[in-house]
Amino acid sequence: MAVKLGGDDDDSGEVSEINVTPFIDVMLVLLIIFMVAAPLSTVDVPVDLPTSNAPPQDRPDEPVYLTIQEDLSLSLGEAPVAREELASRLDATTQQNRDERIFLRADGSVPYSDIMDVMNALRSAGYLKIGLVGLEDPARAEAASARPTADPAPGGTEQQ
Repeated sequence: MAVKLGGDDDDSGEVSEINVTPFIDVMLVLLIIFMVAAPLSTVDVPVDLPTSNAPPQDRPDEPVYLTIQEDLSLSLGEAPVAREELASRLDATTQQNRDERIFLRADGSVPYSDIMDVMNALRSAGYLKIGLVGLEDPARAEAASARPTADPAPGGTEQQ
């Protein structure tokens, strides 16, 4: 039994302080949940890459095309080339101009890892400017060019 002894103090009034202990407990539990769930959300996700919506670029007079066939054979221009001869044939085609852009075409069924192998071979041969060739979707290109684009900052550089 509780007994109140003396005094005119009326303690039965409202308490104006917020009890933050339950709030802190909930926030700590949420923090732990997000710390556990964040690494799980970075698992490999299957990707279906879209077609390009960029407007077509100007082509050089005599582009150098390297084609990867469905059977993983290589063709430089229209002539077949072995992977071992790729660097010497590119040097002969470009007159050893390593700044020449190489346009890489690949069959749709060629695995991504094989395309990367060819790109690594080009890089080890000294050709760092590689353009990937794909099909253009004219409807998407028109829609993309109709959208307003922000002007680049003064003194900015353009990426190639």
